[in-house]
Parts: sequence; structure tokens; C-alpha cells
Amino acid sequence: MIGKLKGLVDAIGESHCIIDVNGVGYEVQASARTLRNMEIGQPVTLVIDTHVREDAIRLFGFTSEVERSWFRTLQNVQGVGSKVGLAVLGTLSPHDLSNAIALGDWASVEQTPGVGKKLALRIVAELKDKAPALAVAGLHVPAAVNGTGKGAREVSASGDGHATAEAISALTNLGYNPAQASQAIAIAARDLGAEADTAKLIRRGLRELAR
Repeated sequence: MIGKLKGLVDAIGESHCIIDVNGVGYEVQASARTLRNMEIGQPVTLVIDTHVREDAIRLFGFTSEVERSWFRTLQNVQGVGSKVGLAVLGTLSPHDLSNAIALGDWASVEQTPGVGKKLALRIVAELKDKAPALAVAGLHVPAAVNGTGKGAREVSASGDGHATAEAISALTNLGYNPAQASQAIAIAARDLGAEADTAKLIRRGLRELAR
């Protein structure tokens, strides 16, 4: 199985790209978001999900392990195949998708082409308990708070929701249900804005949980 490709972008299509790896061109299906960030002739590294069928081998490319995990998880929902999974990730980043699910915001998921209200509701409902684990996937999170919820280490928000993921992990380590922690931090992130660091998110999340 192919797990990663590193090479040069040889061509970009509507829903796929060709990656030249040492003279061999691999056709990779990718989300609109991923394709928009590519440039022909530029180097690229994609995490690959390989689908093998009797009549074809299809490669799906992602910018991170977390994004690939979301792609696989989305397909566990009835009515979501590889095409819809890519469409969802092309509309919402993994961080935004995690927040939408935590908040029960099916309307954001419904913005995906090909996803109606019924399917959006199903995605949010069925993935509510899985979103927290995916939010912190791939992170080595330090102990952020002590048993009283005080003394949080200040960590600047960076990347695609790292501060949010760290805050969810911290609340989970304090004993809160992952789904509750995810919802509380999603609300905190919405209220405090993108620049909020881990400590601020944790404090706001704890206030939300105390209601």
C-alpha cells in the first residue's frame, strides 16, 4: 500500500492531481482545498489513503494524518463515500469540521456540495463522540493544567487548531467526557476568536462546563 507521496506537482485537474515521483506520475484524488494550495512544478508531500478494488487502484491525498483520519471516519457514516468525504474536507478544514460537529452545527456541514440537510444531520449526530479524538490526533500534548484547573501553561494558538486540540485534551485529562470537552472548547473558540491561546480556551471551557 502507498502511504505517502513526495514529489513535484505535474498537473492539477478538477478533482485530482498528478504527482511526479522520480519520473513516475501518480494520479491522486484530492479535495478542492488541497488542490487550491498546489502549484504546477512545486514540491508537495501528501499522506495517501489507498483504495484497492478489482478493477482499479485509487489514491486519495491529504495534507496531514488528521485530514486522512477524518476522510476515513466520514465514510463510516451511511451515505458518505469517498466523493462526499473529499467534498466535506474541501468545504471545511479538519478543525472547522471538528468544531461544527461539537457544536451540532449541521448547517456548516450542509454547505458542502452534494450534502443535504438529512445527511448533514446524520454526520453531526454519528460523529459527535469521535470528533474529540480526531481533534487531538497526532499531537503530543503536555499537561496543561493541574487538578484545580489552574496553572495552565501559556501556549500560543498555531496551525490548524492546535491550541483548541490541546485545550480539549487538557479537559479530557481532568476527567470530562470527550464530547463535553469538545463542545465546551468549540464554544470557547467561537467566543474568544482565532487568537486565543490554550490557557484562555481552557479557562473559558471550564466556565462553560460549570454552567
